Amino acid sequence: MSETGTEERDKMSAEERAMMEQWESMATEEEGASAEESADSVPDAEASGGEGGNTRILNQDEIDSLLGFDDDTGLGAETSGVMALVNSAMVNYERLPMLDIVFDRLVRLMSTTLRNLTSDNVEVSLDQVSTVRFGDYMNSIPLPAMLSVFKAEEWDNQGLLVTDSALIYSIVDVLLGGRKGTPSIRVEGRPYTTIESKLVERMINVILGDLCSAFDPLSPVTFNLDRMETNPRFATISQGGNACVLARLRIDMGDRGGRAEILIPYATLEPIRELLLQMFMGEKFGRDSIWESHLTQELYKTDVQVQAILGEITVPLGEMLRWKVGDQIFLNTRMDEELELRCGHFPMFRGPVGQRRGYIAVMIEKYIEPEKPGDG
Repeated sequence: MSETGTEERDKMSAEERAMMEQWESMATEEEGASAEESADSVPDAEASGGEGGNTRILNQDEIDSLLGFDDDTGLGAETSGVMALVNSAMVNYERLPMLDIVFDRLVRLMSTTLRNLTSDNVEVSLDQVSTVRFGDYMNSIPLPAMLSVFKAEEWDNQGLLVTDSALIYSIVDVLLGGRKGTPSIRVEGRPYTTIESKLVERMINVILGDLCSAFDPLSPVTFNLDRMETNPRFATISQGGNACVLARLRIDMGDRGGRAEILIPYATLEPIRELLLQMFMGEKFGRDSIWESHLTQELYKTDVQVQAILGEITVPLGEMLRWKVGDQIFLNTRMDEELELRCGHFPMFRGPVGQRRGYIAVMIEKYIEPEKPGDG
């Protein structure tokens, strides 16, 4: 029995091996045929322009455009694709119309004050006002640059003023009497000297003073220079995802000049958000002086019922139900006491009682102050 079983198992294993070898050969032939078909179909698809295919592979430019990672667009340019969806929750500066008026006023003031500082013809222009995230802007600052952190005293928060290297060397050249018509000499790769920092600090204090004057008609505020940094990591004043308002200024001094950028987080502007929402200076939300005066005049003509309280007593309900016509009720009020006049449940006046033309009359002598909600 054992020898017979062994022979049967050997026979079955031999048949299985033969079947597996046959399957492997068939699979190899099918793979070769499919490879030949795909190789033959590629030139046909290229010749027909890909009309017969259902899918198309995107190139790198199309992928960047779809995701919104186009390198050609600047920081203030409009984004598209996925980045547009990510930034859609960020508040747009256009919802704060008064900021445009403030920055326009800043440009006019800076043109005068910088002209007095440099004794040269200075032209200041506002390139762009946009909304950016703080982290994205800090990563896009071209170095070397001077980052000035200033504090809004009344708003108890901070802002950032960034001066690029071109403006730094230009203001140093102008203040130290450099010749006109010659470009300023830039020495890259070295830190700013103490003289350069002090001269730039003078210009920054002038710009901050003009920024105070620009906000003054809207809300008085004082901007004081806190510190000056050259490393963006040390000038962090907000979290990376917070929205900020960015104003790009171009300052030209003849054939020299550069850029200055003012970054103010929305958290800093929160105390005056209602004022920035105005369409024009002095706008009153939801108020109409003509309607208010008309409503006031009509209220003065309203008839109000006033009750004179002759006296008050407390009696059981059963006794009151037994009253009949002709019964007398004795009050605790004397003739020389003052009566109280009420409008509804609110006491209004007090005064003595008397008679006038056959009617009981009350002469108002005292006004009762209304009770405050906390009084009890």
